[in-house]
Amino acid sequence: MRLGAEIISEVRSRAKYACEYCGVSEIDAGGELSIDHFQPVSRGGGDEFDNLLYCCVRCNQYKHAYWPESATALPLWNPRREPAETHFVELEDGRLLALTEVAEFTLNRLRLNRGPLVSYRLRKRRQDRQRRLLQQYQALTQSLEQLHAQLDRLVHEQQALLAEQNELLRRFLTGGE
Repeated sequence: MRLGAEIISEVRSRAKYACEYCGVSEIDAGGELSIDHFQPVSRGGGDEFDNLLYCCVRCNQYKHAYWPESATALPLWNPRREPAETHFVELEDGRLLALTEVAEFTLNRLRLNRGPLVSYRLRKRRQDRQRRLLQQYQALTQSLEQLHAQLDRLVHEQQALLAEQNELLRRFLTGGE
């Protein structure tokens, strides 16, 4: 069965336009990604919305038509059912560390520590850090502008008070004239 444009649009939107396995976005990939059947059609899966994932060409290629063939075979991590944090930790060097057997299997099957993905994670982390620093800088700049405006008002108030004080002193010294 061919998926309709509305379903494809919903799957893309639900995935926030990024691969649900590795996180690469359409922008980074330079175009739309692919729709994957988590349980492949060839293994009894259907076109139900819950069985559809948005993924990059590489993750889709490495996953291929995998489906556990026995009760003892490990399943792949299903990003629609469990958050990545349940199974993976991103290390300082950009690689993923598997926390579960399912994660270890998924990491190896989908090659989630392939060089370009590690570089992508490091670049994304650097961009996120730069974005946060820019937001902090903008907040600091706004606070400084507000402080400058307050200081300007206080200087004008002080000038007005000094002028008033000078006038009072002049009157006092001239005998109230």
